[in-house]
Amino acid sequence: MSMFLDYAKVFVKAGKGGDGMVAFRREKYVPDGGPAGGDGGNGGSVIFRVDEGLRTLMDFRYNRIFKGKNGENGMSKSMFGKGAKDTYVNVPAGTIVRNAQTNAVIADMTEKNQEVVIAKGGRGGRGNKRFATHKNPAPEVAENGESGEELEVILELKVLADVGLVGFPSVGKSTLLSVVSSAKPKIAEYHFTTIVPNLGMVSVPHTSEQFVMADLPGLIEGASSGVGLGIQFLKHIERTRVILHVIDMASIEGRDPFDDYEKINHELSTYQLRLLERPTIIVANKMDMPQAQENLIVFKQKLNEIYSDKQIDIVEISAWQSKGVEELLLKTYSLLEETDPFPLFEDEVVLEENIVYTLEQEQPFTITRDDDAIWVLSGEKLEKLFDMTNFSHDESIMRFARQLRSMGIDEALREKGAVSGDTVRIKSFEFEFVD
Repeated sequence: MSMFLDYAKVFVKAGKGGDGMVAFRREKYVPDGGPAGGDGGNGGSVIFRVDEGLRTLMDFRYNRIFKGKNGENGMSKSMFGKGAKDTYVNVPAGTIVRNAQTNAVIADMTEKNQEVVIAKGGRGGRGNKRFATHKNPAPEVAENGESGEELEVILELKVLADVGLVGFPSVGKSTLLSVVSSAKPKIAEYHFTTIVPNLGMVSVPHTSEQFVMADLPGLIEGASSGVGLGIQFLKHIERTRVILHVIDMASIEGRDPFDDYEKINHELSTYQLRLLERPTIIVANKMDMPQAQENLIVFKQKLNEIYSDKQIDIVEISAWQSKGVEELLLKTYSLLEETDPFPLFEDEVVLEENIVYTLEQEQPFTITRDDDAIWVLSGEKLEKLFDMTNFSHDESIMRFARQLRSMGIDEALREKGAVSGDTVRIKSFEFEFVD
């Protein structure tokens, strides 16, 4: 039995850039050869790519960590390190990628072969050849490679279907899908035979057109608040442009068809994204059964009384006997033709034209003091400088000290009360403050 997985949380880390090299030319007949340390190669990014052959997030059930490759270090004779190849991660069409910490949408993967860089590889460090100047023609300075981006992301799959079948369990949704497409959903005389979304490609009669139909697990009262299987799969209706509301008009299980209709509508309205605003066709199924015609008359009367201001199409079918199916498909396709896609993320703000942007002043560092009286320096810019400094060369250390001074860290420490001899920590590195 194939398993369906539509949610996963994974950790993504891009590759680190290669370190720059400190080297000098030492060739015969070449006096004062000068610096010849090459740059490190860029680290590999982690890129998500749509693979139309995938239907679930099953590949992420056990494989939850994806790391890019590190760039090659720079070499002597001014040779650059080789940049690492990007790491590609295949995801099914319809996957939404969110930042696990902020819940912000990073990408909506819907198009064939669509690629999105989720974590960018680090820049390669510069070799000492890059730091040569007329004042310092032979520097012993090189940078370490920049760390690659890393983050935890949530993958959420919402099936790409033009039409969604909704309704109570055992009303004939799976049978209808099996009749109009080549899909082979499980069909049996008990509830919840459909426990995963099934997709089928439907051919429109008398045309060369096609559309995708999704048979979703049956909803029951309270599905939008977690009852039954519905809450797990209501989200798969979000992308559909047209809803086919399938009703057992023969009332085989003794329920009132109109009551079923109202309860399912309540679950759809309780769920997000205004699902009831989507064009809907009521599919009166099992019309070949006794009492179906009588129930349909009563159903239409109640519908006209309560929804007199709305034009709601009702199509009578018998999915088992394939009666009325052609009319249903033609009406469905006609609705699709005149219905635009619905926005998936309503909270996104459409930017207006002629907006004047101002750069937000980023705080380059922060200073705190631990209980052990050690001054602690932190901040994204500062920590990046620290990571890219090669502390094995004195000149690199002096350069780092000059960078701290230019950032105003010395003065800020004095204002906080730091005196000569105090210990200062940046990440795991400690040094003595000299006033």
